[in-house]
Amino acid sequence: MTPFEMNNQTDVTEFIFLGFSNHPKLQGLFFLVFLIIYLTTLLGNMFIMTATRISLALHTPMYYFLSNLSFLDICYTSTTIPVMLVNFFREKKTISYEGCLSQIFFLVTCAGTECVLLAAMAYDRYVAICHPLQYPVLMSVKVCVFLVSGSWLCGLVNSVTHTVLAATLTLCGPNQISHFLCDIPLLLKLSCSDTSLNESVLHVASATIGLSPCLFTGVSYILIISAILRIPSAQGRSKAFPTCASHLTVVVVFYGMANFNYDRPRGYSLDMDILVSVLFCVMTPMLNPIIYSLRNKEVKGALRKLIVPQDTLAPARVN
Repeated sequence: MTPFEMNNQTDVTEFIFLGFSNHPKLQGLFFLVFLIIYLTTLLGNMFIMTATRISLALHTPMYYFLSNLSFLDICYTSTTIPVMLVNFFREKKTISYEGCLSQIFFLVTCAGTECVLLAAMAYDRYVAICHPLQYPVLMSVKVCVFLVSGSWLCGLVNSVTHTVLAATLTLCGPNQISHFLCDIPLLLKLSCSDTSLNESVLHVASATIGLSPCLFTGVSYILIISAILRIPSAQGRSKAFPTCASHLTVVVVFYGMANFNYDRPRGYSLDMDILVSVLFCVMTPMLNPIIYSLRNKEVKGALRKLIVPQDTLAPARVN
């Protein structure tokens, strides 16, 4: 595009989402399905947060991290699903330029923070299994707060960098996004200016915020599994592994979905692209509390007490 052609076009002030546009007759069904998913995500993660705060048995580093993960999942889904639900009732599914940048900021913040937080949770499990006697010192309150704060700081720095660079892009049309949300790669496709710096920073961030925590988590679990296998008794092994099974499941789901979402071969149909993104951006935050509830006896016990108070379970007094 020549400079004359760029100047001859109006700047983009809003974007049109094409996600789910192939099925206009199913908008009501889509709204109902995503509303149920959103409410389930909110309810499940709020239950986890409340249970970890109320139950004294869950006042440990592992559940402190889990509570932060639940809060993170609520923020993640609240960035995309409410806009999507509103757009189901609009013939023209739009978002303003400022709204798009805001969505990118919060999405990248939450995604980056979750990558680092999952690595911190893996470190917690590594210390608990491989260095149990040093656990109170290595995972003190100060260390836990530092790890969580560091996770959020990494996510924020990464997000601010990408958002500022995205704001410098020249967008002069078209303004159609083949998705139901704003994301950096999608915005780069619409730019009519040089995107080499944005792409370079994106690759660096993928290695530092995405790949490095993933490798750290993988190495941690190799050491954890090796330590568990060295436990002589089968009973000891069966007690040790469940303490990290839920987190390992969440890690596999998160990184598996993320890899499939961002690194799959291009050329799929719009419907397939939307389905894959829904699995990563919408389903994963809903699955996290379910995984921890199903595979963790302490969480199940705390949730049971939260839903059914002990007073209602106590037998009636006989005079």
